[in-house]
Amino acid sequence: METIEKNKKTYTLHFIKTNKFKNIQIRISFRSKIKKEEITIRNFLVSMLAFSTKKYKTKRDLMIRSQELYGVNIASKNMRLGNYMISTFEEKYTEKGNLGECIELLSEMVFHPNVEKLRFDQESFDVVRNNIETEIKSFKENTESYSIMRMFENMDSKAPFSYRMIGYYEDFEKITPENLYTYYKDFIRNNIIDIYVIGDFDNNQMESLIEKNFKFYNLHTQINPYLEVPKIRRREQKIIETEELSQSKLAIGCRYEPLEEFDLKYTLTLYNLILGVSTNSKLFTVVREKNSLAYYIYSRLSKLDHILLIASGIEAGDFEKTVHLIKEQMEAMKKGNFSEGDMQKAITLFTSSLEQLEDNQYEILENYVSMQLLGIDTIEIRKEKIKEVTKEDLIKITKKIKIDTIYLLKGETKHEKN
Repeated sequence: METIEKNKKTYTLHFIKTNKFKNIQIRISFRSKIKKEEITIRNFLVSMLAFSTKKYKTKRDLMIRSQELYGVNIASKNMRLGNYMISTFEEKYTEKGNLGECIELLSEMVFHPNVEKLRFDQESFDVVRNNIETEIKSFKENTESYSIMRMFENMDSKAPFSYRMIGYYEDFEKITPENLYTYYKDFIRNNIIDIYVIGDFDNNQMESLIEKNFKFYNLHTQINPYLEVPKIRRREQKIIETEELSQSKLAIGCRYEPLEEFDLKYTLTLYNLILGVSTNSKLFTVVREKNSLAYYIYSRLSKLDHILLIASGIEAGDFEKTVHLIKEQMEAMKKGNFSEGDMQKAITLFTSSLEQLEDNQYEILENYVSMQLLGIDTIEIRKEKIKEVTKEDLIKITKKIKIDTIYLLKGETKHEKN
């Protein structure tokens, strides 16, 4: 596999050359500092651009065109990555003879929205509006995601990790076809642009087609994707909120003190793997298997946010006992109560996940993006570096991890309320 990066002044072009896949995948990424007040309208815009264009005025027209190009797959999404809000437009195709037409279709989506008289087409706008409204209103239905978000909001309501990426209804109500188009013009001008291509293709042909179809006029400097290192709360806080649910949701947010680069990249990763990533983890083995307290339980790192999350589905009456056992496992790791076998299982899991990544086109692209934006090491370096973590390193790092917020979305039936 070969990677090539070219600075085109107004955007950066990235080629990932591999003949392992039949598909060629192209991604256009728009990146800017996240602003809470822009999340909803940006979601709306990305959905709108992927719904219809000046040339293909309905979703059906766009789908017919994609089928004419042998089923080219088009997708768009918004996501947060630390301090960044990233919007992407992607397409996958297999017929190399359609390369030019496929790139033209992607360009049509980005540069030629379905706009008349400085406003988005009303019919398309209404369809997308209904979809967005439904998504925002149904957010609480995914109780696992909702409980984690409520924990983050209580942890620090001003931090980007507490922003609801699904959007906010009060902002949604203000969006019109006119101000959406105004926002579109700002979006095109004021984002950092990256164009990624992964697959087996001719470099010169691909570069020429991209230069022809994608012309931007913006020059922007990079920002630090990492959030500021927060002050650690002296005493953990506990929040319990009640909803009509059959299953309660527990979310625990932990912060950690500033770490050296090696510890951040590898020691913390190994700690998380041992604590709660797999069925061999401490949390799964003790809380779920030995004590039968959790429907699910896992831990997850968000290094850009300086957070370790622990999430679980439990019975409301088991709240205190579950929290006690979680703390017990974290304390046990502080005392070094884990074996070389535990470490080796975690290292094997880490290594095998990296090897699986190399067989997936999407994951290879995601890994490359992480290397470019976040400075993570190559797969081969990561495989070797994780083996250098010692038991002493792990014990040392456990003392820097502190529970900040314990949140319970308590399930309660109507009968119980009465």
